[in-house]
Amino acid sequence: MISSAPVAEATKLDANLLDKIRAFISTAKSAAADGLTWAEFGDLMLALLRLVVPALDTFRSVSGPEKKAFALEAVGMLFDAVADKAVPVAVWPLWLIVRPAVRSLVLALASGAVEQLLPLLRV
Repeated sequence: MISSAPVAEATKLDANLLDKIRAFISTAKSAAADGLTWAEFGDLMLALLRLVVPALDTFRSVSGPEKKAFALEAVGMLFDAVADKAVPVAVWPLWLIVRPAVRSLVLALASGAVEQLLPLLRV
């Protein structure tokens, strides 16, 4: 799985959540350097959410919508860092046009994933 190295890199850090997210994304960029499928991107996105959601759940002074917004921002950072690697060169001009819509779709999917992951990770 492509998410193995980013998860390992992020979890070995004894740092704050933002540093863990940055380490995850940096390692994901390295793993995706030779290309990426959308299934692999989905794997990376879910792995990032499994890293972020439980950590955010421990912050008692932050409201639920703020936690969700932070998680979605992390997914947005991941999208901005690696999604271009999932697009063949032949469709690059089209990608430049549809990229914002695809980003919105990915964030909507991530929003639903957060709602599904939260009850599973709280058990």
